[in-house]
Amino acid sequence: MVWEVLKWAGLVVFILFAGTALTGAPFVPSRRRELDIIFKKLYKLSKNDLLVDLGSGDGKVLKAASDFGARALGIELNPLLVLFSKIRFIGNTRVHTKMRDFFHSDLPSKTTAVYVFGDGRDMKRIAKKVQEQANKIGHPLYLISHAFELPDQKSIKKCRAYYLYKINPTNE
Repeated sequence: MVWEVLKWAGLVVFILFAGTALTGAPFVPSRRRELDIIFKKLYKLSKNDLLVDLGSGDGKVLKAASDFGARALGIELNPLLVLFSKIRFIGNTRVHTKMRDFFHSDLPSKTTAVYVFGDGRDMKRIAKKVQEQANKIGHPLYLISHAFELPDQKSIKKCRAYYLYKINPTNE
């Protein structure tokens, strides 16, 4: 009986992670040491920042942002990872996690930076959505991309495998 329950639970977890990977990037945790470096050298987070992590996974980026004094919002599709983050950040009023699809939702108006450890196949779509959000919010957004460059855009800064872009609102 116990093995049957474990088998079904394992199947559910596999389906949640596989399904999320099909609609976005697979879950690959960021390294805390790398985050400390990029939030010091690439984009200096401060208490005035609201960082949104697209595909926030286990919340490592959210924790690093909070440790630098910034507010952080995780957007995640996988309900197990959302639950994990919500439990992890109980009592931390500077960090929130929401289960939603970034492509079908808006960023908070006070967003200053967006972090993504995306997938090369999605970078064009992510760039377009962040541009739409900068236009809607009416102020620039800084996009920090781990491992993948935005197509047709030049980064303003690079540190290790991270790229920083400034997405200015346009008059469309």
